Amino acid sequence: MSDQTPDVEATQRAADTFRADFERVRDQVGRVVVGQRESVEDALTCLFAGGHTLLEGVPGIGKTLLVRSIAQAVDLEFGRVQFTPDLMPADITGTTVVDEEVDESGRARRSFRFQRGPVFANIVLADEINRATPKTQSALLEAMQERSVTVGGVTHELPAPFFVLATQNPVEQEGTYPLPEAQLDRFFFKLRVGYSSREEMKEILDRTTGAEVPTIEKVLDARGLLAHQALVRRVPVPEHVSDYAIRCVLATHPKSELSDGAFATPMVNRYVALGASPRAAQALMLGAKVRALLDGRPSASIEDVQRVALPALRHRVMLNFEASAEQIDTDGVVRNIVETLPRDPAIRGG
Repeated sequence: MSDQTPDVEATQRAADTFRADFERVRDQVGRVVVGQRESVEDALTCLFAGGHTLLEGVPGIGKTLLVRSIAQAVDLEFGRVQFTPDLMPADITGTTVVDEEVDESGRARRSFRFQRGPVFANIVLADEINRATPKTQSALLEAMQERSVTVGGVTHELPAPFFVLATQNPVEQEGTYPLPEAQLDRFFFKLRVGYSSREEMKEILDRTTGAEVPTIEKVLDARGLLAHQALVRRVPVPEHVSDYAIRCVLATHPKSELSDGAFATPMVNRYVALGASPRAAQALMLGAKVRALLDGRPSASIEDVQRVALPALRHRVMLNFEASAEQIDTDGVVRNIVETLPRDPAIRGG
């Protein structure tokens, strides 16, 4: 007879189902996406934690394919928006249209109806998001934060679950508009997708130039995904782990009028203009909880926080001109924080 209480047994079963479903979705995506294991796992971490994902990489390396593969592996409504300079906010959110009907007497009756845009889907692919103007980019701000869209003074709720998976090209600058900090902060993770290795390139050619075309089966529905998101939030986090995540975020704040820079490293004080917001701490906590569940542990650890620190912080740290001149990037700054931040809350780095 088991010595576990019913609540503990139920939680264990839910955790086992979480890991199984995560692996099933990952395996289905792996049928089409070759390699990129870390990017796939981090994108699925966002999905299971309820956050949005920004994928950055040069053209042709599978960013859009990764998003479409995830959408095909889950039984959710999928919408795609191809961002271009002439795209308008209404092309994303929708617009009010006039319906005209003729009654029996021959009189025309007009009524207004809201025609929903592609953002009204569970998974929205914002392809090449930095090609649209700031006005159009801002159409996603409310959707990503409040999960709603306001048009003509009327607020329309978006379906649950709701995810934005956006792609952008970091190399091409002509005809692009950098995402504002307010929008970058709404992305749970920013993932950098790199080139394939020699072996992976061969596998890509075998799969894409042969007679057989890989297919993806749907292995998870909206109800199951929402249950997994709720489970993630129930994972306990020891106080010293949450304190580490807090100090990790505070360590991105250089000494300034807004911050005393108590936890900032010399590298942060020299090269960082603006540090991460509380949303970064939320991403660290939820990401760490997902990692704990995947490893079969009952609570999150400092190692879990360290594992997700790079994708959670790299887009939330703004560097100054000196960093640009000396070719210092945000990844180097975040790695410096993770490597030097003391695990003991009683000890201050710097």
